[in-house]
Amino acid sequence: MTKPERPPSSRTNLASCVVATIFLIFIFIIIFTLYFTLFKPQDPKISVTAVQLPSFSLTNNFTTVNLTFSQYASVRNPNRGTFSHYDSSFQLLCYGRQIGFMFVPAGKINARRTEYMAATFTVQSLPVGLEGNGTDGVNRGGLTMEIESTIEMAGRVRVLNLFSHHVEAKAECRVAIAVADGTVIGFHC
Repeated sequence: MTKPERPPSSRTNLASCVVATIFLIFIFIIIFTLYFTLFKPQDPKISVTAVQLPSFSLTNNFTTVNLTFSQYASVRNPNRGTFSHYDSSFQLLCYGRQIGFMFVPAGKINARRTEYMAATFTVQSLPVGLEGNGTDGVNRGGLTMEIESTIEMAGRVRVLNLFSHHVEAKAECRVAIAVADGTVIGFHC
């Protein structure tokens, strides 16, 4: 004859619940630590690799310029998740005015990968140094002019297919151009 089993005491049940709770808290702390050390979302890195002027001509008795402006950039996704960009643009400014604008089509950049992009703007009849306050981007000697370009990328990074974070990146460049022959003297981003 076997002895009937006694139901577990409330003390045993309480001890089991405490051990399970401590185990779950420990697992949560490990996941939280891993998430914020290995999987912390970072903004993408934009770097302008080249600026060119494939065509450049002075017109209207050397008072306006027609030019084609090409800019090449690389966008690196440093995250461990895919970067989906959807609100991105290239912008070209001269004399404080917008002279070119282009949307970047929505897309994805895989984890830890680099995507290369190019934008080409054709600008017709851009005045050369008509504003005389010295802050218009034109050297007072009339030898150089300055054009600003801006690349803005916004989107989200999905980490572990669970968490989604909004990230943004922006690169602003100033390009110095020789007015006499249209060569790019230099650019600084």
